[in-house]
Amino acid sequence: MIDDVATDGSTSGEKSKPAPTRRTRRVRMTGKERREQLLDIGRTLFADKGFEGTSVEEIAARAGVSKPVVYEHFGGKEGLYAVVVDREMRQLLDLVTGALTAGHPRELLEQAAFALLDYIETYTDGFRILVRDSPVAQSTGTFASLISDIATQVEDILGLEFKARGFDPKLAPLYAQALVGMVALTGQWWLDVRKPKKAEVAAHLVNLAWHGLENLESKPRLIGHRRS
Repeated sequence: MIDDVATDGSTSGEKSKPAPTRRTRRVRMTGKERREQLLDIGRTLFADKGFEGTSVEEIAARAGVSKPVVYEHFGGKEGLYAVVVDREMRQLLDLVTGALTAGHPRELLEQAAFALLDYIETYTDGFRILVRDSPVAQSTGTFASLISDIATQVEDILGLEFKARGFDPKLAPLYAQALVGMVALTGQWWLDVRKPKKAEVAAHLVNLAWHGLENLESKPRLIGHRRS
């Protein structure tokens, strides 16, 4: 008589042996991988809750690690936040700098406007972090310092145009700050409303900036009574 074969491979005449329990082996991250994971988690939480609303406990819990691991990599929440902000600032500055390639000043304005709006659209979490107020790095890593850094990229271009048109090139930094500030604050507003479409926003920004520059007075005057 032939024994029936059991589902575990044994015959009916044998006692079934319990299948060995497989342990799920956790894949250990390298230090670099863990650091990147913590940065991604921190970036998401800082964008959603802000610096004050985010805790080391929550960052560690999301990463599935203990709090000392976060301290080991960044020294605390402040260190993690500073690295996130620095990365976002470099990302935006690289986009703006790389965009300024055209020869005609009006097209340069368009490229600068699109660079900022592209960043807001693609890196929304990053922009939310940059425009939030934070006690960390008051002199650097703030929205105001970011505007200043971008304006520096535009300053040289404006200086050459001012000189060619007979205006005082020493005023180029003032106009660069004004133009970049206008685009950046409009972008901050557009971040939430997302209307009108990006290309239309860029067109209106350039319309205001270009026609203002085109009719610029070499020696602007005040028409009110106040003089100081």
